[in-house]
Amino acid sequence: MRLFNRTFRRFTFSLSALLLLGVALWFGTALKQSESTLAIRPASSNVSLPDGFSVWHHLDANGIHFKSITPLNDGLVIKFESSDQSAAAKAVLDRSLPQGYIIALQDDDSLTLGWLSRLRNSTHRLG
Repeated sequence: MRLFNRTFRRFTFSLSALLLLGVALWFGTALKQSESTLAIRPASSNVSLPDGFSVWHHLDANGIHFKSITPLNDGLVIKFESSDQSAAAKAVLDRSLPQGYIIALQDDDSLTLGWLSRLRNSTHRLG
């Protein structure tokens, strides 16, 4: 009986340690994946949105890889695997696109974006 208790304790300790290691590795990879987003919007209403193919061509010609280019509302959203690729793409698009576009880096923290949009869209009333 005593041998069974010792073996059972070692097994539970080993299993717990393995489980904690697995959770730590999972969190590490989840935190390491920092997808970055770049948004292109026209600066005024009389400027049309650039074509996704031309943006793809400029990025591809400079060796910048991206995940996707998606039209969203009144702009283009480009997703990258890292913030370095996003910063390099911003520099390339600032040079290659004509004036009249706002090119901005965005965080992918959707919870923060949701709260900020709620705060911006709410009207402030005094009294």
